Amino acid sequence: MKSRLPAEFRERTKRYAAEVIRRFVKLPKPQEEVRVIGKQLLRSGTSVAAHVREASRARSEAEFVSKLGGALQEADESSLWLELLREECRVSANLTIPLERESSELIAIFTTMINRTNERGT
Repeated sequence: MKSRLPAEFRERTKRYAAEVIRRFVKLPKPQEEVRVIGKQLLRSGTSVAAHVREASRARSEAEFVSKLGGALQEADESSLWLELLREECRVSANLTIPLERESSELIAIFTTMINRTNERGT
């Protein structure tokens, strides 16, 4: 079965997940709120790539849109955790801003993909 998504895009989301892991390791863990939010980021950020992998093997347009919708939600949630780490926990912007940018780009890509797929189906 041919994948519904280009290998380069699947690789991009895998790199995003890997970068989330790397940033999580660098977080200053003595603060309880950083530890808690960091774990939330780790979960949501790595879930983006997992949803994309699932979408790439979707058996129908509806399943494809559903899995991409999950990736979109996780990317948006990751963006929130990154903002909170920077704004409320005083984590260095150098640690969060690059991932915030990539989160925003992925959100835009997922939104476009979902919209275009839905337009084809109507």
